[in-house]
Amino acid sequence: MNRLLLAFGTLLTAIAPSFVQAADDTSFAIKDGDRVVFYGDSITDQRLYTTFAETFIVTRFPGWKVDFTHSGWGGDRVGGGGGGPIDLRLERDVFPYKPTVMTIMLGMNDASYRAFDQKIFDTYANGYRHIIEKLKANLPGLRLTLIVPSPFDDVTRPANFEGGYNAVLLRYGQFLKELAGSSGASVADLNTSVVEATKKAKEIDAKLSEKLNPDRVHPSPAGQLLMAAALLRDWHAPALVSSVDIDLTKAMIHAEKTAATDLKVVDNGVSWTQLDQALPFPVNMKDEATKLALKSSSFVQDLNRQPLKVNGLKADNYQLKIDGKVVGDFSKADLAKGINLAEFPTPMLDQAFAVHALTLEHNNVHFDRWRHWQVPYKGRVTDESLAKVMEALDSVEAQLVAKQRETATPKPRRFEFTTDIRRRVAGFIDQDDW
Repeated sequence: MNRLLLAFGTLLTAIAPSFVQAADDTSFAIKDGDRVVFYGDSITDQRLYTTFAETFIVTRFPGWKVDFTHSGWGGDRVGGGGGGPIDLRLERDVFPYKPTVMTIMLGMNDASYRAFDQKIFDTYANGYRHIIEKLKANLPGLRLTLIVPSPFDDVTRPANFEGGYNAVLLRYGQFLKELAGSSGASVADLNTSVVEATKKAKEIDAKLSEKLNPDRVHPSPAGQLLMAAALLRDWHAPALVSSVDIDLTKAMIHAEKTAATDLKVVDNGVSWTQLDQALPFPVNMKDEATKLALKSSSFVQDLNRQPLKVNGLKADNYQLKIDGKVVGDFSKADLAKGINLAEFPTPMLDQAFAVHALTLEHNNVHFDRWRHWQVPYKGRVTDESLAKVMEALDSVEAQLVAKQRETATPKPRRFEFTTDIRRRVAGFIDQDDW
């Protein structure tokens, strides 16, 4: 090995611990210690955009303790529905969880799937005002996000009447923006950006674009990923997972939201240890509709950036291994320009998928406790026996949440770029752990 190269590697190893720590993401709407309740109709009841948002927060801020409760009920309107009238819904499905943050998405059913009708709208407006009054009276200090209803798909299929139903939902959404302004709430628009992405998706693949919202009302996981992105953007969620920029020509490492240490330069490559502060967001790229959704939106740029740059490498091509796992093959030019690790099958991504699996598990337990025990058996069995069942299920959920948070804790990872390329792998996320 060249003696100068040995000395250079030693210099880098000494410099590496002096990494740059990014400032806290103070503009993000969610804070450590928050209790979040997602409230709505069947689109919320699908537990898709809500669980995506939860997993994002848990993986992006693994040291935080934020509680999540998903309280959507299919068919709901501002006056309630199958789960009971609105006052009962709030008293049973919101107030006991003492949320500090709450989202409400209602309107898809309220507008009655027809052209705008002033009387129907007035019922919605008055009912929504009642909900806010009840929330303010029972949960002082609650930070409320009113959600512009997600789209009725008038893009990939012809509208059912002139102007289309989604235009009606947008009119309801304009009311929500005005209501938020007068009530001190914030607004998240889960309609506009999703429609724009759907239009782009239709241009790319018209038939596949229909799968973003198969029945025009209830988006698929791909469509709900776009909805989650809209919510997180309006909450000012941070885009960056971590960032590492290594310049071998200047013996410098710049790192954000991570520590890059013990960097070594050898004849056939470079290696270092990296401990990130967060995990990338897990995206199911085995699903064709999801791939189309990403291609048609700014999801990656807005919410899932994990840049890695290495300048000054000598050979033309390198293979990246993390903890011994082959991640991909890259040219020297690619690495000098930078790659987005969040888009590759890294051990950190595997870890994030394990977190999301636990997100789904604990929400399924809560759903079982709520919908299969609390609601149907109230008044049919003794309060004591029902309480024991719910207490047991609460304990199971709490254990799963603890495991979720433990799993979200980043681990030190050993990165190795070498010219020893033995096999090639697909350079994009390839998971099906949803």
